[in-house]
Amino acid sequence: MDIKELKTLMRNRKKVSNKTDNYIKKKIIHKKEPDENEIKGHVQKSEHNLSFSKEVFDLGYLDWSVTGCYYSLYHMSLALTSSKGYVSKNHDATMCLLIKLFSGINQEDLNLINSLFLDYKDLLFYLDIKQKREISSYSTNYRFDKGYISSLRSQSLGLINKMRDILDEVSWKEDKNKKWQKEKQERFQ
Repeated sequence: MDIKELKTLMRNRKKVSNKTDNYIKKKIIHKKEPDENEIKGHVQKSEHNLSFSKEVFDLGYLDWSVTGCYYSLYHMSLALTSSKGYVSKNHDATMCLLIKLFSGINQEDLNLINSLFLDYKDLLFYLDIKQKREISSYSTNYRFDKGYISSLRSQSLGLINKMRDILDEVSWKEDKNKKWQKEKQERFQ
């Protein structure tokens, strides 16, 4: 999904519905009763990837930090869509579900998710090229500066917390919300 398509879908709910219906017909999206363990698993995977992102950032592996940020956001997105009874098999379908199901996620947030996906896709391309030493030694397409990645990590953390708040509203009630709020405060202080 490119930025132009994302903007079109954000403005036109009918197109989002049509695209989502098409994904359902192709079995890329399917309905499934929300499963608390699956949702919690996606949240835990999101937290794990966020921790990984911080650790590799601190070690100077900025490209892998981007990968961790992307997967952290993607798993939180899967948790959100699962909470509404949907399972998707790719990034594009998940983006459509986020647009369709969650009014609390705005275009700026979706742009961040989409930009991380594009960076991740580019990173995979870079890793493939890197295996071909001759070509990769001349590649300058994947220079990440620490300030940019730090900013990306901060934005990712903000969006993950926002998605977690939405998930708290959608799925689990009082006792689990209190536990999550306490965990969130401890984890990110």
